[in-house]
Amino acid sequence: MSNVAPRRLLKAAFGFTVFPLVLFASPPAGVLDEVHPSVRAVMAVQREVTGHWMRQPEVLGTAVTVNSVGGTALTVYIDRDSAKAADAVRSLPQQYRGVGVQIHLTDKFRAMRRTRRHRRVIPTVSHNVMQTPPIQLGTSGGWSKDLANGFCCGGTLGSLVQIGGEQYILSNYHVLESDIVPGGNNAVATTSDEIIQPALIDTRCSVDDAQSVATLETRSALPNNNVDCAIAKVTPGMVRADGAILEIGTISSQTVVASIGQAVKKSGRTTGLTHSFVAGLNATISVTYDDECAGSTAFTKIFTGQIVVSKGGTGGFLAAGDSGSLLVEDVTVNPRAIGLLFAGSSTDAIANPIDDVLTFLGATMVGN
Repeated sequence: MSNVAPRRLLKAAFGFTVFPLVLFASPPAGVLDEVHPSVRAVMAVQREVTGHWMRQPEVLGTAVTVNSVGGTALTVYIDRDSAKAADAVRSLPQQYRGVGVQIHLTDKFRAMRRTRRHRRVIPTVSHNVMQTPPIQLGTSGGWSKDLANGFCCGGTLGSLVQIGGEQYILSNYHVLESDIVPGGNNAVATTSDEIIQPALIDTRCSVDDAQSVATLETRSALPNNNVDCAIAKVTPGMVRADGAILEIGTISSQTVVASIGQAVKKSGRTTGLTHSFVAGLNATISVTYDDECAGSTAFTKIFTGQIVVSKGGTGGFLAAGDSGSLLVEDVTVNPRAIGLLFAGSSTDAIANPIDDVLTFLGATMVGN
């Protein structure tokens, strides 16, 4: 995992001496998913220590990862902007019950909705312009009333699911229905509200320059559940019935579980088609949310069992506005869904496992 800072490198940043990371002799054989024995061994330690370590507000979460030679390890995410980050690092062991402990310095994890001031926006790529219906997904979209406090907001209409014979657009709760207070726009998200394409952030904050493609069906995933998802019932003729996603095409109707090192891709409103790899499994991560467009912090939610995807050295895999994108395996034809992207920091993206999302919704993927 290239963006994990070895302890010997932390001295320059924090001014104290730490010991080198404990490394395993050789990487374990096989696919490193959550049933692999070495992954399960780290998960057992993770369950034992995470709650205690996260009592320190500087500790943002933990995940099962690999070290520099491919052995499984427990990574601890530390808020590098905290004045007490060094104290948090110092308090953690190099290993616990034989499992190596790695330090990963990052900023806070936040829901990745895009916010923009009311001003003219000129779309430049296909992911944020109005499409001729039926539209493809992986595109800019959101709640038709998502503007308040001098800003407008939006995210990504990620993929197509089916529930009881009806088709629905799948995105995030915080993209489609997180406005639950009248606040700056004197409105709250309600079932049957219009979901538009593109989002207000790409139409000069004017709903007249967007098209209605679906109607919201509120499911209130957050804050009381472990998934950040929302759905909108497709308006007949407005969305391709095969669920095609921009630059990806059609996907499989089957899903696949994540594994460490797995090659992945996504198609989203802001960064378009991007590629990366799964960096961590079974993540426990603290994520910050607001309650309406450019509103104040509404709550901080600790998610468990999440997928961590590396954003790479430039942080280009996921950016604000890509929330709601579907994470799929990086294959050319009919990739299987892995997760629903919803949050991130400057170094990592976070996805709900797609099977958890589908179970919550009682849905199946639309695909081949």
